Amino acid sequence: MTLKEALDQAREGKRALGHFNISDIAAFRAIVRAAGELKVPILIGTSEGEAEFVDMDVAAAMVKDAREETGQDIFLNADHFRDLDKAKMAAKAGYDSIIYDGAKLSHEENTVKTKEAAIAIREINPNILVEGEIGYIGESSKLLDALPEGAQIDEGALPTVEEVKRYVDETGVDLIAPAVGNIHGKFKGAPNPDLKIDLIRGIRAATDVHIILHGGSGVSDEDFRAAIEAGVSAVHINTEIRIAWKKGMERALSDEEQIAPYKIFPEAEEAVYEVVLKRLKLFSGLV
Repeated sequence: MTLKEALDQAREGKRALGHFNISDIAAFRAIVRAAGELKVPILIGTSEGEAEFVDMDVAAAMVKDAREETGQDIFLNADHFRDLDKAKMAAKAGYDSIIYDGAKLSHEENTVKTKEAAIAIREINPNILVEGEIGYIGESSKLLDALPEGAQIDEGALPTVEEVKRYVDETGVDLIAPAVGNIHGKFKGAPNPDLKIDLIRGIRAATDVHIILHGGSGVSDEDFRAAIEAGVSAVHINTEIRIAWKKGMERALSDEEQIAPYKIFPEAEEAVYEVVLKRLKLFSGLV
């Protein structure tokens, strides 16, 4: 199954693919294991920073090997690439999709640069899915004390249905990540803002490209269900699994005598697995 087919099937079934980022083997193993247990397709992402740490060719080889070994539908996404040269590197490495993120730019510049990126990426691989982002929602997957500076969550600041449609038509992207009240990161001790479900529904009615929800950490289960029902085809989660990874590592490192990495990392893997499994059940309509 191709990524496009997986997204089509998810949307038709009122489900969404889960997208989870990695920067080590523990998270990778956890994500693959959870998706395999539920028999659902999965998207694994690397940001520019994560891709530099893991290495794009290594990430692509890991996904290819896992596909062949397990028979699962595992896809690899270049997440929030802002450097076109690095996006081209991801296309050459064998990524299934690439997000060219110009959301912090003016609308006009974002449109021009995203179109240029889509053309350049497809010259390398015409089958790759290109995603564009409209509306700024912050950049870091971390615990937040305050709203990311410049993040657009208010009705007057969010892109309109007409603006999203024009952006999709002019850039030719396959996937769209609109700002719909979502933000990157997760507030400390408080829920994230509510999603604008009517806006999602309007975008879905206006354009046939798949809607991707970024900044999923901290979103309520009710909003997830409503967003998927309204037309979201995939959901990005990163902060939640980073928190789980850290807690798992802290538990393992509490044994001061343990120094073997292969005996420490399974705690992080298990913690990430539990979060991913819970989220995939929700996105797949299994709870």
